[in-house]
Amino acid sequence: MARAVILVAMFCLYAATVIAEDPYVYYTWNVSYGTISPLGTPQQAILINNLFPGPEINCSSNNNIVVNVFNNLDEPLLFTWHGIQLRKNSWQDGTPGTMCPIQPGTNYTYKFQVKDQIGSYFYFPSLGLHRMAGGVGGLRIFSRLLIPVPYPDPEDEYWFLIGDWYTKGHKALKQILDRGESIGMPDGVLINGQTAKLDGKEKPLYTMKPGKTYKLRICNIGNKDSLNFRIQGHPMTLVETEGSHTVQNTYESLDVHVGQCFTVLVTANQEPRDYVVVASTRFTGYFLDGKALIGYEGSDKAASLFIPHAPITWFWSLNQFKTFRWNLTASAARPNPQGSYHYGQINITRTIKFVNSVFRDRGKLRYAINGVSHVDPETPLKLAQYYGVDDKVFKYNIISDNPHDFISKITVAPNVLTATFRDFIEIIFENPTISVQSYNLGGYSFFLVGMEEGRWGPEKRETYNLLDAVSRHTVQVFPNSWSAILLTFDNAGMWNLRSENAENRYLGQQMYISVLSPEKSLRDEYNLPLTQQICGIVKDMPVPGPVYH
Repeated sequence: MARAVILVAMFCLYAATVIAEDPYVYYTWNVSYGTISPLGTPQQAILINNLFPGPEINCSSNNNIVVNVFNNLDEPLLFTWHGIQLRKNSWQDGTPGTMCPIQPGTNYTYKFQVKDQIGSYFYFPSLGLHRMAGGVGGLRIFSRLLIPVPYPDPEDEYWFLIGDWYTKGHKALKQILDRGESIGMPDGVLINGQTAKLDGKEKPLYTMKPGKTYKLRICNIGNKDSLNFRIQGHPMTLVETEGSHTVQNTYESLDVHVGQCFTVLVTANQEPRDYVVVASTRFTGYFLDGKALIGYEGSDKAASLFIPHAPITWFWSLNQFKTFRWNLTASAARPNPQGSYHYGQINITRTIKFVNSVFRDRGKLRYAINGVSHVDPETPLKLAQYYGVDDKVFKYNIISDNPHDFISKITVAPNVLTATFRDFIEIIFENPTISVQSYNLGGYSFFLVGMEEGRWGPEKRETYNLLDAVSRHTVQVFPNSWSAILLTFDNAGMWNLRSENAENRYLGQQMYISVLSPEKSLRDEYNLPLTQQICGIVKDMPVPGPVYH
C-alpha cells in the first residue's frame, strides 16, 4: 500500500513537471505624455512609467512575458516587440495589421513567449509616428542557465539605445507628412535619451572597474539615420547580433543601421579617466552626433576632447558587414550547435524581389514596395482573415514576385502577400534610390547571405555565404544595391515587413505576409485569444468557433 502511494505521488509529480509552464515575467506600463528637453528644447514625449527611454524588459529564453498597458494618451496606441518571433502568435505582434488599437483611457494585456531566443532587442509604439516621440525601450533575453554562452560572464551589462531625434512633436511631424511633404533632417542624435555637452560638469552614464570586461547592448532605435558607434580608446568585441552568437571579431567602430542591435564586450584596460561614447550619422549630407561619457571607477579625470572620426564611405560599411559571421561552435537558445541548421543545402522553392520606390501621388509623397504603397484598413488584416471577411477588406497578392525594371505608377492599398507554410524562400531587396534602406520582418529570423552594389541576377547566388551567414531579423540595403536573405516560412500568422525609416513606413513602405497552416493545427498557430480586442467590420459579428484544432 505504501509503495502504491509512493508510485502515485511520483506519477503526479512527473505529470506536474511535464505540463508545467515556463516562468512568467509581469510588467505594468502607464503610458502618458510628459515634457522632456533632450536637445535643450522642451517638447512633449511619450513616457512609460514616466521614463524615457522606457523600462527594460528583462527575461530569459522561453519566459512568458505579460505586459499590462494603460493608455493615458489622447490617441490609440499599440506596442510591437522588435525582433521577437512570437511563435504561432501574430495576434500579439502589436501592429495595426494584427491588432485593434488600445483606445485612450483603456488598457490591454499583452502575453507572449520569447521562445528559443536570446539576445538584445527593443520595443516601440507602432501606430502613426509614435516611435518618433518616445515609448521605446530595451528588451534583453538571457540564455538559460544550462546552455553555455561562448564568453565569460561580464562584470556588468549596459544599454546604449542610440537614435536620431526631432524636436518637433509627433503630431506636428505627422501633419507635415499628411500635407505631402518630407520631414527632412533630424535635429540631433541621442544616447539613452540624452546627449552630453562635454562641458566638464556631466557625470558618466556608466562607470567601469579597471581591468574588468563589460557587455554593451547597442540598438539603433531611431527614425531615419544609420549611426556609427564608437568609444574613445576602447575596441569592441562583437559577440551577438539579433539573437545569434557571432565570430568574435574586434572593431574600432560599428555601423548600426536603423532597427539593428549589436552586443559587444569592452574591457576597461586604459588609463583611468572618462571616455567619450559617440553615435554619429552616416551616408547623409549632414553630420549629427550624440555623445555620452563612460568613466572608470575612482577617477574624476575628464575625458580628452579628441574624438575619433567615423568612417566615410558606405563601401566601408558593406565591407564590415562581410566580416560578420555566425559562431558555428556556440549553442543557441536550444542545446544544439547554431551551425547544425545547414540552410545552404536546402532547395529554394520561390524567389521574391522587393523593390522600394518613391512617388508623388496627386502631389503627395508616397513610398512603395513593388509599386504598392500600403495603407492600414480599419479592420486589422488578421481579424478580417480569421472572420472570413478578408475579401471585403483587402485583396491578396496585388504585387508581382518579380517586378518590372521600372515601376511607373503607384497603387495605394493594403499590401498582403501569401506564402506557403514551410516553404524555403529567397527574398531579394533591391534599392534603386540614393539612401540606405533598412527592413524588419516580424515573426522571423533569416539568413542574410548576400549584399552587393548594382542589380541582382541569378548569377549573384554564386557570391552567397551558404555556410555561416548570421541569422538576424533586420537587413540594410545600400544605395543602388541589393541584399539577399533566405528563410523558411515556418511561423504561421500575419507578419509585418516594414521599412525602419519612420517617414517611409508611415507613407507606405511596408506590407504584410500571410502564412497559413493548411492543417489548421494548434501546433502551427493559435486561435483568436479570448481577450483579443475586436474592431472594424467584424466588431458585432459572432466570434467564429476555433479555426485551429
